[in-house]
Amino acid sequence: MHVKKGDKVQVISGKDKGKQGTVLTAFPKKDRVLVEGVNVVKKHAKPSQDNPQGGILDQEAAIHVSNVLPIDPKSGEPTRVGYEDRDGKKVRIAKKSGEALDK
Repeated sequence: MHVKKGDKVQVISGKDKGKQGTVLTAFPKKDRVLVEGVNVVKKHAKPSQDNPQGGILDQEAAIHVSNVLPIDPKSGEPTRVGYEDRDGKKVRIAKKSGEALDK
């Protein structure tokens, strides 16, 4: 999977195309990611101990990982991801600038 939790990404297709956000959770087995402020859906909640009022809540839903690209740390534009072996470790590389995406 080319994105990880904490990555800054941009949506490249769908109703939220162009929006940027941080990856909150990654689901590698399902090839999906949860991005902050993207694909917000309405959830009907029953009254519970935590939420005694109940009602309609807004929350993010997962989107397919193919619809997001990481942001290049140098230029701030979306970039594809390459992999390189640096100091014996596999590191994700931004294709546009050649800079490492992993800290």
